[in-house]
Amino acid sequence: MIRLVLADDESLTRGAVGTLLGLEPDLVVVGEAATGDEAVASIREHRPDVAVLDVEMPGRDGAEVAKWVAANEPAVRCIILTRHARPGVLRRALAAGAAGFVTKSAPASVLAEVIRRVHRGGRYVDPDLAMTALMAEECPLTDRELEVLRNVEASGTAADIAGRVHLSPGTVRNYLSSAMQKLGASTRAEAAQLARDNGWL
Repeated sequence: MIRLVLADDESLTRGAVGTLLGLEPDLVVVGEAATGDEAVASIREHRPDVAVLDVEMPGRDGAEVAKWVAANEPAVRCIILTRHARPGVLRRALAAGAAGFVTKSAPASVLAEVIRRVHRGGRYVDPDLAMTALMAEECPLTDRELEVLRNVEASGTAADIAGRVHLSPGTVRNYLSSAMQKLGASTRAEAAQLARDNGWL
């Protein structure tokens, strides 16, 4: 039997995935979690063969949990589930040590087969997502614009960012304005999110 931990903050999704995987003769769900920290605790307690992790969870996200697993429970293989096929998310998850990447729109039979493949030591990336990642645009932002966006926080002012990147507030505002214009974003937070989604941050 392949022992699984499922982590997803949407209880309906987690329950449905768990039920469908439980119908497979060689798969058994030994633990469930609704947050990244609960996922870590469940993996530590159950030491499953495979952890199926939602990419977006409260606290640690799926990629951060996968990174923790790679450092602390390397025998556990991780598969990331996502609703959004964003190339930046894919790159971050794979860099964190995830062995599989599946969209939530995939049939349960596909997820079950991916679990088996990953358990055998293989890897899997959703083909549509892989194509999207290959076709992703080159980053239009300069290194300085990226550095400033990396330091954008919801409540941070230009002066706060300036202190962290050792530039004047006016220079920071210019870089933010330039980055927003290039990305077609109406706010600095939106620009930072777009850059993150594309894997540039």
